[in-house]
Amino acid sequence: MKTEGGSAAAKRRAGERAATQVEDGTVVGLGTGSTTAHAIRAIGEAVAGGLEVRGVPTSYQSRALAIDVGIPLTTLEEADGIDLAIDGADQIADGDLIKGGGAAHTREKFVAAAADRFLVVADPSKLVADLDRSVPVETLPDARPVVEDRVRELGGEPGLRAAQRKDGPVVTDNGNLVLDCAFGTIDEPGELARGLASIPGVVEHGLFVDMADVTYVGTEDGTDRRTY
Repeated sequence: MKTEGGSAAAKRRAGERAATQVEDGTVVGLGTGSTTAHAIRAIGEAVAGGLEVRGVPTSYQSRALAIDVGIPLTTLEEADGIDLAIDGADQIADGDLIKGGGAAHTREKFVAAAADRFLVVADPSKLVADLDRSVPVETLPDARPVVEDRVRELGGEPGLRAAQRKDGPVVTDNGNLVLDCAFGTIDEPGELARGLASIPGVVEHGLFVDMADVTYVGTEDGTDRRTY
């Protein structure tokens, strides 16, 4: 029998713990990624047991999984607000996040922004003292040269994200490109976030500053809950 590794178990605990916060009659934002997938499956089990919720997916991946586990779906236009959103992160430093490893950060950000509460789920490897991972920047294809020049002016080095198992770049669910922009250690996430947002042609970047309300970090024997 295959046993569950430490990281996989931590992700499962974090996702399942966040899913317990979904109450009857609520609208929940469904993030993207392996840790959030555990939350979606747990919500699906609760729906099968009689819980009434509606989900707003942030990607094709989360939409397909939600349908598979039986979560009724809605949209921001149809829903009267979002009660809470659950999503993962690539890095977490004192509540600030870098997201976009799955190239879904644009939809993830507006769903999180629309939610009354934003719950972040992660394993311990995502906790860092300072954000230093490359920042994903979703870019209009025709604007790529302008965006790359402006990113360099901000002190970053942009790289076009290549697709796996196919030739060419990653194309987001919105039909755009992703530039992974290396800045080294990010001392002022808010300042960099504002700078990236001001670049013409940038659709959205992966810095989520002052957005998280709670993080659930899976541990060896449970979860560590942190509020911000």
